[in-house]
Amino acid sequence: MVSRIVKVDPFDIVVFGGTGDLAYRKLFPALFRRFLDGQFSEGTRIIGAARHDYDTASFKPTVNKALRQFAAEATQESAVDAFLAMVDYVSLDIGTDAGWDVLAAKFPDSSNYVRAFYLATGPDRFGAVAAQLAAYGLITPGARIIVEKPIGKDAVSAAKINDALGAVFAESQIYRIDHYLGKETVQNLMALRFANALFEPLWNSAHIDHVEITVAESIGVEGRGAYYETSGALRDMVQNHLLQLLCLVAMEAPAGFEADSVRDEKLKVLKALAPIDADNYEAFTVRGQYRAGASATGAVAGYPEDVGNPRTEVETFVALKVHVNNWRWAGTPFYLRTGKRLPKRVSELIVSFRNVPHSIFASDVKILPTRLVVRLQPDEGIKLWLMLKEPGAGGMRMRHVPLDMNFAKAFQIYAPEAYERLLMDVIRGNATLFMRRDEVEAAWRWIDPIREAWNQAQLEPRFYLAGTWGPASATALVERDGRSWYEETS
Repeated sequence: MVSRIVKVDPFDIVVFGGTGDLAYRKLFPALFRRFLDGQFSEGTRIIGAARHDYDTASFKPTVNKALRQFAAEATQESAVDAFLAMVDYVSLDIGTDAGWDVLAAKFPDSSNYVRAFYLATGPDRFGAVAAQLAAYGLITPGARIIVEKPIGKDAVSAAKINDALGAVFAESQIYRIDHYLGKETVQNLMALRFANALFEPLWNSAHIDHVEITVAESIGVEGRGAYYETSGALRDMVQNHLLQLLCLVAMEAPAGFEADSVRDEKLKVLKALAPIDADNYEAFTVRGQYRAGASATGAVAGYPEDVGNPRTEVETFVALKVHVNNWRWAGTPFYLRTGKRLPKRVSELIVSFRNVPHSIFASDVKILPTRLVVRLQPDEGIKLWLMLKEPGAGGMRMRHVPLDMNFAKAFQIYAPEAYERLLMDVIRGNATLFMRRDEVEAAWRWIDPIREAWNQAQLEPRFYLAGTWGPASATALVERDGRSWYEETS
C-alpha cells in the first residue's frame, strides 16, 4: 500500500531553542522525513534560533549530525544536502533585543507564506518570545505559534502564559502541542469509535466494566533531573498526556471532525471529572518514587541518586482511579498510571467489557472478559481479545485469543511519527489535534487539588524498586475493586 503525499504550500518555520535536544532529536528529523517524502514545496525555509554563537555555515553541520543520529533515512547525501539548503540560523537572545533585528531582516515583507514559530523552550520564555515577535512586526495573518507542554505548573501560571500568548496571537493562531495526540493509534481510536457500527452502541457503562490507561517508561529521568524536580509525574504526564487520552476515550461523538467540535467534546469530559481532593485522595491516588533496582540493561540507581538529592520527595509514579460524572460513564472507573523505571516501555488503552451475564458452558470453563487493547507504543496496533473454541475434536476447550491488527503489518507503509503529522497540521492550519486554552486550564483545575491535598498531608511518595510496576498500593488500588491491571498474555 502506498501512502498518498499531499504537498503543502511554501512556508517558513522558525525553531526557537534550535540548538536544544528537542530540536535535534525530534523536530529537524521530522521535517527531514516530510521533505524526503516530497511534501515540501520550493521556497520553504527552516530557521534555527538560539543564543548559541553559530552562524548558518556552522549550524548546518549540527543539524546534519542530528539527522545521521536520529533519522535512519538520512543515508542519501544528495537528499541531506538538499534539505540543509533550506536551513538557516540566527543567534539571538530571547530576553533582550540582541539578534532580533537579524531575524526580522529574514522577513523583509509581509509574505503570504505561513510563518510557524516553534517554541522549543521552557514555558517561562513563551510570553517573551511572543512579545518580541510582535515588537519586530513578525506576526502576520498567516503566522502560527507552537508551544510545548508543560503550559504552566498550575491553573494560575497556565492562565498567565495563555494571557501572554493571547495578547499578540489570536487563539486560532496558537497551537499547544501534545505529541501523544499525533500518534497513529490515537487517531485510529477515533476512527474505531466513530467510523464503525460495532463499538459505539456498546461504548458506555452498561457494557464497559472499566478502562485502563498506562503510559510506562523503562528509563529514569535521563538528564532531566532539574526539570523533573520542579514537575514530577503528575504535572509532567497526567495533566496532559493521560488526561488527553482519557478525553478521547470518554468523549461524546462530535458534530464533525473539525477542531472546535472535537475540542468542545473533550472539554465536556474534563468538566465532568469527579474531583479528587483532600477529602478522598487516599482512596483514589497513589504516589510513588523509584529506588535502586534492576532494568533490562542491569542495575540502576534510584531517583534520589539520579537527581543528586537524597531528600527529594518528587513522585516518579502516579496511579489514579477516576470517575466521569455523566450518564454515559456513571459507575465505570478509569484507572490511570504512569511512571519511570517500570519493567518496560509501553503506552496503551484497555477497554474491558462486562462479563456475559450467564455462562452456558461447564463450570470449569473460565470465561474471560472481552477486551479492546489500543497500543500507542511500541508496535502500534489494536487487539480485540475474545473467547473462542480451540480447534479439535471433542469438548469445548476455550481460549482467550486476540484479533490482532499491527499497523505496520496491516498497512505495509511507514507510519509518520507524531511530530511529522503535527508539524504538517500546523502548516495546513488544522488545529484538531492541538489543545485549546480552555482545555489546558480545565485540566489544571482538576489536577491542582490533587497536588494541594498531597502537600497539605505532607504525603511522601511510596517507594518501589526500579524494574517493577510501581508501589504495592497501585496494585491494591485496582484489586480492592475486584479487578487487576491488564498484562499481555501472548
